[in-house]
Amino acid sequence: MTVIGFHCSHEQIDPAQLLKDVQHAERAGFTAGMSSDHFSPWSERQGESGFAWAFLGAALATTALPFGVVNAPGQRYHPAIIAQAVATLAQMFPGRFWAALGSGEASNERITGQVWPRKEVRDARLVECVDVIRRLLRGEEVSHEGLVEVNRARLWTLPEVVPDLVGPAVTPQTAARHAAWADGLITVNQPPDKLRQILDAYREAGGRGPARLQIHLSWARTDDEAMAIAHDQWRNNVFDPPVPWDTETVEAFDVVGSAVSAEKVGGAVRVSADLARHAEWLAEYVEQGWEELYLHFVGKEQAGFIDAFGEHVLPQLSPTAPSTSAAIA
Repeated sequence: MTVIGFHCSHEQIDPAQLLKDVQHAERAGFTAGMSSDHFSPWSERQGESGFAWAFLGAALATTALPFGVVNAPGQRYHPAIIAQAVATLAQMFPGRFWAALGSGEASNERITGQVWPRKEVRDARLVECVDVIRRLLRGEEVSHEGLVEVNRARLWTLPEVVPDLVGPAVTPQTAARHAAWADGLITVNQPPDKLRQILDAYREAGGRGPARLQIHLSWARTDDEAMAIAHDQWRNNVFDPPVPWDTETVEAFDVVGSAVSAEKVGGAVRVSADLARHAEWLAEYVEQGWEELYLHFVGKEQAGFIDAFGEHVLPQLSPTAPSTSAAIA
């Protein structure tokens, strides 16, 4: 019983095309959707960055898929605005929406002109934002003074079903911290031992809810073509923190990514022309305990990937829809 979702990468694909792609993915057998939320792409070659929240309304209205978004409240977005956005989508589409709340990346957040805080400050700010958002979703009037400021905010449109607020983590330490507040965990594909550490850290710290995994992959008719796609589109995304957190511009990402080898990309992206191998990789993630897999084909042209995986990979995994999550308000 595994959810196999389609990841919508706004950094790479314009929102009009991405809407067609996720509708195509639903027809092909994908059972959920997930969306990035960026102001800037990771490279000039990607070249897009639509507004995720407008897209989410359209995607939820034109498919039957449940959807999640990875968001960073606290700088580019005030937490009261995120609470209002979450509440509105959850009221319109009960039980079909979740939001992962992270500490953000400078490439998106520095646009406000505020100082980009140290990591420990960003982590503390996130905890404040989560508390503000939860209280607003419960219908409270909220005032707060701290790393974020809120003055008598109240949501007047509330969902019947309060959506999950999910903790995104790329390290065991972050996963353990998120366990204190999160309704679920999400991370990205890493070496199996690192993924096990992240999942174990979350569960051992009392973390509840589904374990979600986003998987960067590249498939084409040949291994060379699959690698060429991955190297062109995703070589700026192979660095460990703090590089992705603290690099501020697309131009800087292109500089640091210019010397990245195909071998290095292969360590961050599942690259193969063999659909059976892709199915094996996904089955290994399921066996490790990841309950929802969100597939991100790192190329810009999604149709061939959707058709190939819909015909040859998804049937081997018997994907199901997510169970209705969250609680009645």
